[in-house]
Amino acid sequence: MARLSDRVQTFTDSVIRRMTRISDEYGAINLSQGFPDFDPPIELMDALAKAAYAGPHQYSITYGAKNFRDALAVKQGKRIGRKIDPETEIVVTCGGTEAMMCAMMTICNPGDKVLVFSPFYENYGADAILSGADPVYIPLAPPAYEFDRVRLEEGFKQGAKAIIVCNPSNPCGKVFTREELTFIGNLAAKYDAFVVTDEVYEHMVYEPYEHICMASLPGMFERTITCNSLSKTYSITRWRLGYMIGPSEVIEGARKVHDFLTVGAAAPLQEAAAVGLSFPDSYYDNLRQLYTDKRNYFLAGLDRIGLKHNVPQGSYFVMVDIQEFLDRPEFAGMSDLQFCEWMIREIGVAAVPGSSFFREPINNLIRLHFAREKATLDEALRRLERLNSYVK
Repeated sequence: MARLSDRVQTFTDSVIRRMTRISDEYGAINLSQGFPDFDPPIELMDALAKAAYAGPHQYSITYGAKNFRDALAVKQGKRIGRKIDPETEIVVTCGGTEAMMCAMMTICNPGDKVLVFSPFYENYGADAILSGADPVYIPLAPPAYEFDRVRLEEGFKQGAKAIIVCNPSNPCGKVFTREELTFIGNLAAKYDAFVVTDEVYEHMVYEPYEHICMASLPGMFERTITCNSLSKTYSITRWRLGYMIGPSEVIEGARKVHDFLTVGAAAPLQEAAAVGLSFPDSYYDNLRQLYTDKRNYFLAGLDRIGLKHNVPQGSYFVMVDIQEFLDRPEFAGMSDLQFCEWMIREIGVAAVPGSSFFREPINNLIRLHFAREKATLDEALRRLERLNSYVK
């Protein structure tokens, strides 16, 4: 067989999705891959049922159905604080995953450097590599997950073409402050770099924190590519509807890349999801309260069990410290990945090893999520309580 490309040898398959497969094999409660176990809003399901018969069933405009882009422009224009032109400043993608890949391929040339905060959602490094760029990792130091400003500027001084900012952050739940975003934006302007944001958890931010769109800051729209998705906001992760918003020159290039990557997102799903984009502000207020309650309930359960964890400012993920287990003789030499595999088999709960998110040698953290019904969280906590028998 002829040799495969070098790039595919530089990263593994998705550890997150691998944990789901193992979880399914053992019938564990899946708190690894972040998707809800409850239905999307009834309005979207009704609209999808209607689209199943009325259509559209053929190709929509490659870069997004007009009514879908129009609705996106209105909704996100409010958050960015400017009028978004749906004809020149939006491209609809097959999920936020494609939006990020499309952004990287649009702005990066082989050999370019892309700054990535660590911990990071595992796709970012692979996206940079697949686009021919070299990722340069900037640590976010636990437990507060703050970045060293001198080290960040050193990254830009290396000639970085772009920086990826996940806000709120997956996996650690950090919400970047206005002051932090302004600092990052000023560096991007100083060194003439792009900012590529991943804002899929924009509506899952917990008081007193607030989500601020990088593109809303003075002078930043023209150098920011906002990647987002409907998956988390409307509990429709399998619909695979995402989008990019940015300056027209960037979006013109991104539409070319998108056209040859996937042609276009599913037309009937765009038709149905457009209903959600017109929801009133009360929907997003209720969503925030829903996840605030879930966060508080789940973290209180972890506290009762005695598991150490951070307190996420946003998203629906929590990082749990497993060092006390790894220090036990029965777990001697075990990696966080092996611990997660053991936990699936013996405890019946699936998590993601933290090492899959960190460039640094972090082996004592695992990621859980709480986007589950109360009954599911109760059973997961009951099973996690079994861990106590290993530290007494």
